[in-house]
Amino acid sequence: MAEQSIFKRYEMKYMMTKKQRRYVLEAMLPYMKLDDYGHTTIRNIYFDTDDFRLVRRSIEKPVYKEKLRIRSYKQVCGDDKVFIELKKKYDGVVYKRRETLSFAETNKWLCTEKYFPKRTQIGREIDYFFEFYKGLKPKVFLSYEREAFYSTDGSDFRVTFDENILARQEELSLSKDVWGQKLIDSNCVLMEIKTPGGIPLWMVKVLSEQGIYKTSFSKYGTAYQKMIYPNELFLTGNESINFDKRKCAAI
Repeated sequence: MAEQSIFKRYEMKYMMTKKQRRYVLEAMLPYMKLDDYGHTTIRNIYFDTDDFRLVRRSIEKPVYKEKLRIRSYKQVCGDDKVFIELKKKYDGVVYKRRETLSFAETNKWLCTEKYFPKRTQIGREIDYFFEFYKGLKPKVFLSYEREAFYSTDGSDFRVTFDENILARQEELSLSKDVWGQKLIDSNCVLMEIKTPGGIPLWMVKVLSEQGIYKTSFSKYGTAYQKMIYPNELFLTGNESINFDKRKCAAI
């Protein structure tokens, strides 16, 4: 499957048990296949301001919200591919735009270059994002085990299952091992349905039979509420840390 750089779709989330996942997977067999990445360990670095402006706004559930992250589908180094992603949500619709660089190019860009090295439309949008949100820098490392499936009927209907969702504020690098604080119970799985339109009737039937209902769950938002916000309660404004460079940090 060819890699996309622009996405427009609805994304719906469902929390379930591992037993329920097995039931859903069995029902998916006639309709869906594992995508090119199959089973992967996804690593993300989320960027934010020192006062966590982006995630705090996201938690408020506004009509429009946006975020920037850097993602890899394995532990990377050197020339390994990294995805730089802008993700926006407006009135329930998710818009994702992404560019790719090597891991080495990404580190060079973040630490020594002002502008995104690829002078594309998406590259210019990434530059604007950094200019608009002054002081953006890596804030949270977030990883999870994912199985991703696509519909065989060509409808662009996709389903992913995430478990072992971990977050931390140390070792913010895609080249590091995965570890951190668990964000969901060990017996839980987060399923995401990604679709440009409706949900197939066979999936609606499976969800109804298993009593699986749509939920609101943000991985970065949950990490903020569990790890970061409790610590902020002990800080005063005079204890905030200022950085000279807006984004300089190896990832």
